[in-house]
Amino acid sequence: MKYIDEFRDGALARQIAERIAAEVRPDHPYRFMEFCGGHTHAISRYGVLELLPSNVRMIHGPGCPVCVLPIGRVDLAIRLALQHDVILCTYGDTMRVPASDNLSLTKAKARGGDIRMVYSAADALQLARANPEKQVVFFAIGFETTTPPTALVIRDAAREGLQNFSVMCSHVLTPPAIRAILDGGRPSAGPPQEGSAPSGGSDPREAGERGGDVSHETAEIEGFVGPAHVSIIIGSDPYAKFATEYQKPVVIAGFEPLDVLQAILMLVRQVNDGRAEVENEFIRAVTPEGNRNAQALMDEIFELREAFEWRGLGTMPLSALRIRDRYQTFDAEHRFHLVYKAVPDNKACECGAILRGVKEPRDCKIFGTVCTPENPVGSCMVSSEGACAAHYTYGRFRDIPVVAAAEEAA
Repeated sequence: MKYIDEFRDGALARQIAERIAAEVRPDHPYRFMEFCGGHTHAISRYGVLELLPSNVRMIHGPGCPVCVLPIGRVDLAIRLALQHDVILCTYGDTMRVPASDNLSLTKAKARGGDIRMVYSAADALQLARANPEKQVVFFAIGFETTTPPTALVIRDAAREGLQNFSVMCSHVLTPPAIRAILDGGRPSAGPPQEGSAPSGGSDPREAGERGGDVSHETAEIEGFVGPAHVSIIIGSDPYAKFATEYQKPVVIAGFEPLDVLQAILMLVRQVNDGRAEVENEFIRAVTPEGNRNAQALMDEIFELREAFEWRGLGTMPLSALRIRDRYQTFDAEHRFHLVYKAVPDNKACECGAILRGVKEPRDCKIFGTVCTPENPVGSCMVSSEGACAAHYTYGRFRDIPVVAAAEEAA
């Protein structure tokens, strides 16, 4: 298949891996974070780690929208479905995210909630057209990748004058999360409350200028494998601040194994040269300015939230989007008077630390036993792009020699 098989060529992968091994400095530990869950999945699925030298470590980041969705947001959606007699629509992985009281949207559906999985925001809008007697709410999640389709259905609903359609918006932004990881451990002046009105500014490409509640420990990182799909929308320019201000190189990469290996090689070369630049490996899809039409649509419909809670990263200012006041009639939080309440994660789950790159899935005591893809305790085990789910599916058997060696040493 053109443009797929070419990026999965095993011989070429080994050649790039040999080049990486030849260029790394033996006495230098290289620590790179792949921010996007799609890269985490690709690294695990295609055995990229086995091709890398031992001193090149890939650290999983928070780049799975399902993984960073806090329990309180899922609780809101469940309350909406069970108490307001609406048809609630959302994407498949969101249905399985654990919430309070041992519930999830899937379990709430079993309790009688009219909760439906959809493949697109357009499916939710079509449900509203087909069911004029029912209120239909689309529980919208995701990074900048899935935000334009949500904006489009809100605009279409407004043009059609639909009175029975609204969106519960939980769209979050990538640059603030990267900044929070880089700012980890710095004191916070205290974040504003989630849901309060924004103080000004609405360009998602400029979000992340302010730090947030980042008192958690975060990983030491030398560079980032930048997200692919997000960058198609926002472009490569928004990452420049991380290269210049933090002296951390960023290489935007596609999701195929050769993309990831080439990006790692490019990061190694930047570190060796003492450079910190934004480079674009994914030139077949990403441009510096991104998709201007999508950005304009997002700006028409959404504005920055003053604050928003992320799982694992805490509450961060200007890190998520809300629906603008002129489209308020399509804002489910406004229409149904929903009030957000933060809920702590399960104490046995290490998902928060894994999202920050501080711990690995095997460091969690319930990984692979109590917590599995069939019975997820934390959000990292829900989506196939979550670090725990990817490691459970493709990498957990690699842990056996590591565990055996640790037990022998003990």
